[in-house]
Order: sequence, then C-alpha cells, then structure tokens
Amino acid sequence: MKFPFFASFLVFVAWLTYEISKHSRLDAEKERSFWEKEHRANNTRRKSLDDLPYIAVPLDSLFLQLLPEDEQAAEYKETLRTLSEARIVNFTGITNTDLKLKYGAPNIDLLSRYDQNYTILARTLNQWASCLHKNGCAAQAREVLEFAVSTGTDVSSSYKLLCDIYREENTPEKIKELYPAAEALNSAMKKAIVRILQEAEQ
Repeated sequence: MKFPFFASFLVFVAWLTYEISKHSRLDAEKERSFWEKEHRANNTRRKSLDDLPYIAVPLDSLFLQLLPEDEQAAEYKETLRTLSEARIVNFTGITNTDLKLKYGAPNIDLLSRYDQNYTILARTLNQWASCLHKNGCAAQAREVLEFAVSTGTDVSSSYKLLCDIYREENTPEKIKELYPAAEALNSAMKKAIVRILQEAEQ
C-alpha cells in the first residue's frame, strides 16, 4: 500500500520542481527584458515636449472667490493658483521607462515634475470640492469635480462625492456619464471607481 503513495509523492515532487524551474525562467526572462528596455530608454535622445497633453487650470471656473474666511479653503485656493502657472500632465499608469522611451531620457526630471503637479492638482481639486460641498455649495463642488474627472483623475472619493451630488440634485442619470471616464483610466483604481459608480446607481 505504501508504493502507490510513494509514487504519487515522486510525481508531486517532479511537478513541483518543474513549476519552480519554469517560474524561475520566466522571472529571469522578465528581468532581462526589463533591463534591456531600461537600457534603450536611458539611451533615448531628448524629444520635443510641445505636443504633450498639458492641463490648464481654469481659475475663473473653480469658484475661488467663495469661502473667503475659511483658512483651510485658502490653502486649497493658493495651491490651485500656484498650479495654474505650472505645467501639468497626467501620466498616471505610465512608467518612467516608457516615458524615457517616448520623450527621451534627458526629459525624465521635467516629466516627473509635470506628473507630480498633476497628482497635487487631482488631490487639491478633491479637497476643494469637498470643502465647497460641506459649506453648502454643492453646485460649485459638482463643477469642480466634473473638471477633475475630465482631466482623468483616479481619486476615488471624487467620483463618490460627484455621485452623491448627482443624487442630491435628483439627476442620478448623470452617473452613467461617468463610466467612459472611469473605464478609460490607466490606473490601479479603475476597478474600484467603476464599482463606486455601480453602487451609486443601485
């Protein structure tokens, strides 16, 4: 009775050894491929950045005149004013290696700065909209959030608050209009945001 068990054990060991070896080879191939790509990226010459999808901050449409006595709001408004003078590009989901390949290695510091500016913009728009909403300015908060969505934000709470406002305004049908933006996201938050929209429709 012991032989069948021993034979099965040997088969299992052989299978396990094969799987470990296969995954090791795949990992080695991935690593080699990554470093080859990184080497090409680091040797890519500088390219023009004129055609980047720069994001302009529309100060006149963000209701910065509201809540003049609110100290926290003042911080958000100052950040938005500063960003309006900066270059902003949403590179969410794009690796530095891919950026160097497309735009040239010498541009990576600039591109990283543009992307960091976008991260700050998306966060600040969410904070400013939340502040407006809490202070009874729901319509203005909605417009701020709709602008944020148009830039490709992946801040999930922006979508959640925008859905809440649509429901408050008795326009829940507008939630459907957010799906194309959510499904186009190149972000790890994509599934979570789509789920927020689905739950908001229930």
